[in-house]
Amino acid sequence: MSDSPASAHATRYVGRFAPSPSGVLHFGSLIAALGSYLHARSLQGRWLLRIDDLDPPREIPGSADSILATLERFGLHWDGDVVWQSKRHDAYRAALDSLRQKGLSYYCTCTRQRIAQLGGTYDGHCRDAALGADNAAIRLHQTRPVYAFDDDFQGRLHATPALAEEDFIVRRRDGLFAYNLAVVVDDHYQGVNHIVRGADLIEPTVRQISLYQHLGYPQPGYLHLPLAVNAQGDKLSKQNHAPALPEGDPRPVLLKALQFLGQTLPENWQDMPLDLLLCWATEHWAPAQMPRQDAKAPADMTSAFSK
Repeated sequence: MSDSPASAHATRYVGRFAPSPSGVLHFGSLIAALGSYLHARSLQGRWLLRIDDLDPPREIPGSADSILATLERFGLHWDGDVVWQSKRHDAYRAALDSLRQKGLSYYCTCTRQRIAQLGGTYDGHCRDAALGADNAAIRLHQTRPVYAFDDDFQGRLHATPALAEEDFIVRRRDGLFAYNLAVVVDDHYQGVNHIVRGADLIEPTVRQISLYQHLGYPQPGYLHLPLAVNAQGDKLSKQNHAPALPEGDPRPVLLKALQFLGQTLPENWQDMPLDLLLCWATEHWAPAQMPRQDAKAPADMTSAFSK
């Protein structure tokens, strides 16, 4: 498999959905999947799927297969082959080699405890120490800080100088590749030129844009969706034990997801097969109608289903 981008010279919209196999899909992840799917399809673009199985200790056996089956059951069919991050380690090593050869990375042995004592922001302590690889993380030498970016829904978003200027980790001390590095390398490889995802990922975006620049990749556009939260205001997530999407007819759940996203609903959806419902939703997709803030998910999407 070549590691050149899949559509290096294409202007066609290419989006993606990239779940991690740390649990089953829930209503919050359906929002991200549906929003990215509808945005791509409304622009006659491609919608790709990647499984971000980058962190084996956090993965739950069988969850990747469950994610694929759930997307198919909800009619969210992707284009091309699924990309698995676990099969892309050579590409991440090549990116790290590129950064090293440009003098844009270094080894760091600072502990989380030390950084916490600094207030949570790394201070470049190991930048000029010329440390070896033993028991060390690799950090980017930040030379292209990104202080703001334009989001197609959220508008102009700004980062604190501390976040923008920090030398962040690109390979962990335990040898695992950092999320920010892997997603940038993979989105470039897949030819993704626009990313629709949840607003919980706004903060790392400035780091990812910086990596695009350090690696010499073209930068994609971004649209961050509002998050679905529970009654306590916590986002629905696997860590917060959000329940799996219910079995059975997916159309009522899709209607709830469309309603959450502020979209117009068809009056006769009960008479629509799933594929026609998704076609209708694609034709009527209007991102400007989405809520500007995170919003509560339907109550039956935040607690275990009894039916």
